[in-house]
Amino acid sequence: MRPPNDSTDRVRWFSRTFTFDIEPWAFPNLIERVRGTPARLEERLRGVSPAALVARPGDSWSVQENAGHLFDLEPLWATRLDDFERGTERLSAADLQNRKTHDANHNAAPISDILAGFRRIRMEIVARLEAYDQTMIVRTALHPRLEQPMRLIDFVLFVAEHDDHHLATITALLRGAAGSTRG
Repeated sequence: MRPPNDSTDRVRWFSRTFTFDIEPWAFPNLIERVRGTPARLEERLRGVSPAALVARPGDSWSVQENAGHLFDLEPLWATRLDDFERGTERLSAADLQNRKTHDANHNAAPISDILAGFRRIRMEIVARLEAYDQTMIVRTALHPRLEQPMRLIDFVLFVAEHDDHHLATITALLRGAAGSTRG
């Protein structure tokens, strides 16, 4: 991938780096951000034609596949919450090939099913986040791909950033300026 030319160029998700220095007081704000993703996704896709939802620019994911990918990752996020709760030293690894999304055939599913499934499991995750105390939100584990420690609050920021990455990708696809749309 070419380096960004200016501050508005998209960067592939796997090229992102993170500095985890968010203060614990921001935890409720981050919960609201991840709580709001299903509503923002539903709003973004409201009224989009079925053809536009499933159009694939080259070998990149369609709008609907990007939405499906958000749904596909919810079990990983839940597993990583389990990791934090157990106090594991290293978080569970993601499938960096995104096989679940590639194999899911999201373009053949009704978008309403994807959106409803995503909303349901995301609200389960939000309920778990709301139950954590100060000690829990600063518990640390090593992120397997980034190879850096992350607190639970940093993990929630990571999830929110991943959500926003795919929402921005969906917007770019709908505008016809896809750029990088996977990963």
